[in-house]
Amino acid sequence: MKAEQKGISLFQFCWLFGISRQAYYQHYWYYEEYNLEAELVLQEIRYIRRLNPAIGCRKLNVLIQPFLLEHQIKMGRDSLFDLMAAHKLLVRKRKRKIQTTYSKHWLRKYTNLIKDVIPSSVNEIWVADITYLKIENGNVYISFITDAYSKKIVGYYVAETLESKNTINALKMALTNNKITGQKLIHHSDRGVQYCCEDYVKLLQDYGIMISMTETGDPLDNAIAERVNGIIKEEYLNHYKYNNKKEVEKKLNQAVQQYNNYRTHLSCNMLTPSNVHQNNLPTQKLWKNYYKQKTKFVNVSQD
Repeated sequence: MKAEQKGISLFQFCWLFGISRQAYYQHYWYYEEYNLEAELVLQEIRYIRRLNPAIGCRKLNVLIQPFLLEHQIKMGRDSLFDLMAAHKLLVRKRKRKIQTTYSKHWLRKYTNLIKDVIPSSVNEIWVADITYLKIENGNVYISFITDAYSKKIVGYYVAETLESKNTINALKMALTNNKITGQKLIHHSDRGVQYCCEDYVKLLQDYGIMISMTETGDPLDNAIAERVNGIIKEEYLNHYKYNNKKEVEKKLNQAVQQYNNYRTHLSCNMLTPSNVHQNNLPTQKLWKNYYKQKTKFVNVSQD
């Protein structure tokens, strides 16, 4: 509130607090400017969130930097997080509840070929998994195939059942959109019946793709696929209500496009998956080797 609004003169106000009139005006103008800048930043955050409803704060901080530079706004990471918290723009993670993997079957299960393997280029390792999404009268199931190096979703398919033909459709999309002839490629998945069935295995073998599967039910054995499932659902799909599969398909197509072409990754030097995948760009390893870490803990406990 200005000094004049308190019923005293500006001279008396400054004299009481031991400050100059210049200092008073500078202080007032600073907060006027800060409030204006904060409102501009909030508008930009809400615009980004319309495209990526639950994008994390660190990635949002990277995406908003060009806007801050353009408007000459100085706002650090912590100040940005505080502003978002004050306006309730932080997001909460949701836990997975429904099981989509049935591995107690008689079909052949393959060994884990990627325990100690870190991909060095695109189309070396594809990871596959299935997740679910609630609709008006039940669930639909989404099959994903992701390149482990670039984190790009290369294949996906929405279905009303967990039949293997639906995972095959996701695999066919990945094969159609990527040239892998003559290249050593590993397909890694859990031991679900969809990935062990004859038709799925035959399609992989027809393309000379090596088959790798998890050895336990631990999600860390297929961590990248699980992480991508979570990102697509928590940051894009879970913020809407769906009446049928067709509505999910439309929103999923938008989500995959946003994820592949717009969302940056810490494990991709804050580049987008499509950029890394198309140009086979070098990436910095920022993720942990959870398998080795888990093995170390087991050995310690046995000692």
